[in-house]
Amino acid sequence: MKNFALIGYPLGHSLSPVIHRKLFKIQGIEADYSLIEIPPEQLAEKFEALKSNRGFNVTIPHKVNIIPLLDELDERAALFGAVNTVKVDENGKTKGYNTDCSGFLNALKTANIPLSGKVLLCGSGGVARMFAFEAVLADCDLTIAVRENDVEAAKTIAAEISEKLGKSAKVILLGEAEGSYDLIINATPVGMFPNADACVIDKSIIGQAGAVFDAVYNPAETQFIRYAKEAGIKYSNGLSMLVWQAAVAEEIWNGSRFTQEDIEPVIEITNKEL
Repeated sequence: MKNFALIGYPLGHSLSPVIHRKLFKIQGIEADYSLIEIPPEQLAEKFEALKSNRGFNVTIPHKVNIIPLLDELDERAALFGAVNTVKVDENGKTKGYNTDCSGFLNALKTANIPLSGKVLLCGSGGVARMFAFEAVLADCDLTIAVRENDVEAAKTIAAEISEKLGKSAKVILLGEAEGSYDLIINATPVGMFPNADACVIDKSIIGQAGAVFDAVYNPAETQFIRYAKEAGIKYSNGLSMLVWQAAVAEEIWNGSRFTQEDIEPVIEITNKEL
């Protein structure tokens, strides 16, 4: 029996065990997946015990603070400065990865949404940072739109993009967004249950877009997504990304490969758990 886990604090209700156990079943792997709550101040002292697992996922608040404890970092994890997946080898050596980016790119591919052209990114948190880097790596013309309180955080992301990639990103207020974009990404919690009627950006801006991606997955159909559907444009929510990032983590741990046909029923099952 192989053991895997999710570490974070607090964890509350997590969909990760449902997703991973279904993925293990698809692979025919006998494994278990548990939730381990670790307060921030206990991460270093609990880290050695985590090596009894073959691998583990990492969520808030440990995605950055775990980096100094690891033996090695994958290129993307080093670029983003955030880890959400750790592999433990036979010798107890640990390597950190970021599979959120793979989850995002696979979700776009599944929805037939190209990551190209003009991209409007709403938000400046951790997941927004990853979206921003991926957009710039894909040679997109990136605009980061935020509330007034988040301007400095957005400018920090833009400065990191300039420093690490030698490219630029524009920062504006959400209310200043205008014209058409090839892709609009919501990387904020706006629209999340129970505030499902809220929308991060004006309906008229969404209606002119080529496609939208919403990181929110509860509810599966946010107001943001509804506006996109009404406009007849392509869309994807965060549930596909959530399942795909878990699948890529298992590919890293077990050397397996998943297809879209494998993933679709897992998305359906996970949706029922919301």
